[in-house]
Amino acid sequence: MTIPAPSPYRITTVRVLHSEWHKFLSLRSTWVTLLSASALVLGTGVTMGATYTPGGGDADIDTVVLVLYGTLLGQLCITVLGILVTAGEYSTGMIRASLIAVPGRVPVLWAKAAVFTAAAFTSLFATALLTFLAAQLLLRGTDQEAGLTDPGILGAIAGNSAGITLLGLIALGLGALLRSVPGSIGAFIGGVLVLPEVLGMLPYDAVESALAYFPTQAAGALGSATPFPGAAAAGPALLALCLWAAVSLGTAAVLLRRRDA
Repeated sequence: MTIPAPSPYRITTVRVLHSEWHKFLSLRSTWVTLLSASALVLGTGVTMGATYTPGGGDADIDTVVLVLYGTLLGQLCITVLGILVTAGEYSTGMIRASLIAVPGRVPVLWAKAAVFTAAAFTSLFATALLTFLAAQLLLRGTDQEAGLTDPGILGAIAGNSAGITLLGLIALGLGALLRSVPGSIGAFIGGVLVLPEVLGMLPYDAVESALAYFPTQAAGALGSATPFPGAAAAGPALLALCLWAAVSLGTAAVLLRRRDA
């Protein structure tokens, strides 16, 4: 009896990652959102540096927060990108081909998350570094002058990038859960951006303490070289964000195995 040779086209983690990486880079939306996020962060940072007045109303703002203020806009681009990575495939029908190629399904989601994380964090961190250095050229000699080697500066820049990347992972999980780009964007805006503001109006100390660990608040705490009053410490804030992302992706993984494509 002749034993057939093993197929050279086995499904492996590396091959799934390579497939998702190729798809990620080949989409125009990837480049549009990443470049838009970088342009918003850099443009806003340079503007803040050029228009800063020593001793004015911005004098008490953390230096990293001041020059990276554009990340409030840039995170919207990264959020949309995270949603497009998953929900975008459902809208085009490409997800069927992906799940046929990888019958186990869940590795596709993990590969998408890994590819997104690597690309988003690298782009955000490089942009944040460039923005900080460019803005500091304009802030030289002012009370907002700082260097990368100053205490907390580099950690805040990295924390800013990590926080936005984790927000994008939460959005990626929502995209896999809802399978709709508009629905996922609406759910993210309502649940992650608006809901904490509504809860913050409640006159309860327990609610105020809990809000420090909600996604956007935790991400904000990571991006500051000096702690905000009432904000979570960097370590707990990072842990909270990782847990939010894990819940979003974990729930999506469970439903991905149970639902039809």
